[in-house]
Amino acid sequence: MKSNDIKVSEGQPVIEAERFVLRPLRRSDEGLIAHYAADPRVARGTRRIPHPLPPGTVTQLIERAQRADRTEDVWAIDGSENQLAEVLGLVTLTRMDRGQSEVHYWVAPAFWNTGFASEALRALINVNPHGAAQIFAEVFQDNAVSARVLTNCGFEYLGDAEAYSVARGATAPTWTYALKI
Repeated sequence: MKSNDIKVSEGQPVIEAERFVLRPLRRSDEGLIAHYAADPRVARGTRRIPHPLPPGTVTQLIERAQRADRTEDVWAIDGSENQLAEVLGLVTLTRMDRGQSEVHYWVAPAFWNTGFASEALRALINVNPHGAAQIFAEVFQDNAVSARVLTNCGFEYLGDAEAYSVARGATAPTWTYALKI
């Protein structure tokens, strides 16, 4: 898809990939997102998803994602046009300073090992909706598959760090990556 062909919804682009589109969140996504995010395997792979998932958490996420003054864009990985689920996972791109952004993503366990995370990340990088010169990412060190997604998409390892995970209730070691665009 050419950049002049990109559709914009909720102030952020709808990004086409081969098997799905990345699109802004809708209220109708709440049930599937809540179902997937309630899985402890998904929550433990993120910094911000609590486990157990409190009522209203996903509603608040969708409301934040739809605000005009948001600092991050959140896309649903939507495979419905290709007879896949309407939500396969989420991708978030957070604006930072100095022309930088940070990406976070998760895919529902039913769709692990399908290449959806890599495809979503590549599509996002190709469009570069924030016009970032550099995109950062981090993964918990016990999630080597997610680290492989990043390196397969051209991210380079920067170093070790730590991040707090709400679901783990603790700080855990991470690997930090960056991609210069």
